[in-house]
Amino acid sequence: MLKCHLSRIMGEKRLKISDVARDTGINRGTITRMYNESATRIEIEVIDILCRYLSVQVGELFEYVDNTED
Repeated sequence: MLKCHLSRIMGEKRLKISDVARDTGINRGTITRMYNESATRIEIEVIDILCRYLSVQVGELFEYVDNTED
């Protein structure tokens, strides 16, 4: 599964969901779902905008976590 680190990154940069939505033009609901890790799909354009805005790489925003039990 993919883990989204948006909440951690925003916390480190002391950003609010409303700040990111206003500054990027991304729908507040989309950011909220990503922040709460409840998003089921995200447009590539949104990822591009967030990476540019937050000055992070895709690998810093998302992490693949193998949740299969051995």
